Amino acid sequence: MSSPNTAEELQRLTTVLAAQREAYGKAPYPSLQERREHLDRLEKVLRENIDAIVEALNTDFGGRSADETKIAEILTSLEGIKYYRKRIKKWMQPERRSLGLMGFPGEATVIHQPLGVVGIIVPWNYPLYLALGPLIAALAAGNRAMIKMSEFTPRTGELVKRLLASVFDEDHVAVFNGDVEVATAFSALPFDHLLFTGSTAVGRHIMRAAADNLTPVTLELGGKSPAIIGADYPMQDAVERIAFGKCFNAGQTCVSPDYLLCPEHRIDEFVEEFKRQISAMYPTIIDNPDVTSIINDRQHKRLQEYLVDAEAKGAKVIQINPANEDFSNTRKMPFTLVLNVTEEMRIANEEIFGPLLIVHGYQKLEDAVAHVNAGPRPLALYYFDWSNERARYVITHTHSGGVCINDTMSHVAIDDLPFGGVGDSGMGQYHGYEGFLTFTKPKSVFRKGRMNATAMLLPPFNRKIHDWVYKLMLKG
Repeated sequence: MSSPNTAEELQRLTTVLAAQREAYGKAPYPSLQERREHLDRLEKVLRENIDAIVEALNTDFGGRSADETKIAEILTSLEGIKYYRKRIKKWMQPERRSLGLMGFPGEATVIHQPLGVVGIIVPWNYPLYLALGPLIAALAAGNRAMIKMSEFTPRTGELVKRLLASVFDEDHVAVFNGDVEVATAFSALPFDHLLFTGSTAVGRHIMRAAADNLTPVTLELGGKSPAIIGADYPMQDAVERIAFGKCFNAGQTCVSPDYLLCPEHRIDEFVEEFKRQISAMYPTIIDNPDVTSIINDRQHKRLQEYLVDAEAKGAKVIQINPANEDFSNTRKMPFTLVLNVTEEMRIANEEIFGPLLIVHGYQKLEDAVAHVNAGPRPLALYYFDWSNERARYVITHTHSGGVCINDTMSHVAIDDLPFGGVGDSGMGQYHGYEGFLTFTKPKSVFRKGRMNATAMLLPPFNRKIHDWVYKLMLKG
């Protein structure tokens, strides 16, 4: 039986969708000034509620680093607003296209028309940013939006609902909370576009539900993103940058490094340097406000089971616990390296999404590339090497949603780069100009001049004018 909150949200879904469709029909192409004003509202409500956002996320996680929230949720959202506000004037201009012989005389243009009502399904790991990031792009493109927040971050979901309701009418932007029943009903609505961020398994269900309505989808999924250390890359530099990507949000990030490919003869060097780096960053863990907790008991149990399974099947598990703390009564976990991993282990086949890092050895760079290509295409790939030639080889011989050379995760924060997966890690993209394109329809417009040149092509055929036109068209 549905909870009162779930029943209420289910009832709202179709009502709000109808209201948004009606409102869009009355204003199908918001002006530049209106779109900028919509973004200004978002910016204002974000800046005025930083402390409330930090507190809500801290409560939901049972310990969320305030700085990680400010960096990854609030700052990135504000930067996205700034980016789109500056560029939408240019993007809204009709694009001139060439005519060709058949279009003369006339004018050919493309306008980017808002799609209408966009659905956004938000995961629990970055619930503010992964709600507002797509919303910013959708509003810049002139749309209305319905957002389904994750049931695993209820405080943040209620806060986002309240904050957006304070600056947008429900027929413009509406937020929904509730359990999986609401999410299932939400994904089955006939949106004009649906964007989902989450796991590959759930992404398949979302796509099936959307197919019944022929709703186009953008799926931002995850997978096992690799990091590869080049043969002679300075280990301290590599570890410092890999540790950032692995430790941020306790590894609960879709583009966090999932496994490392390290030259075999340098694995011991990597392990010692990683221990040193983690101990310097986090001399204690349990009471350290810089360390984020695992989101809930279910996810914590899953990660523990990975380690038990791997160790039972012969893996070497190295927990980095500088203060020798007891983790039995907390959802915080020590950062952990897992060596000698084989394919029959769960950790080798499922996305980790936590503070565990697999370490594989390789002999030749071609072997590392072959290892990556043997699995599903990842959302991100990280390669560490000062050699442009070898970096180019890795980039062109692998498929991934995005690549960082000599860094981890930072490509996601560059607003002008598209973000999206490929294969099992997703389809479609947003961020940047590509986000504007995702939430608009490029509509071709041909305007005929006063002179009707096509009159020359009217029947009866086989006249001299037809011979002349055909020769002109076939001319090289």
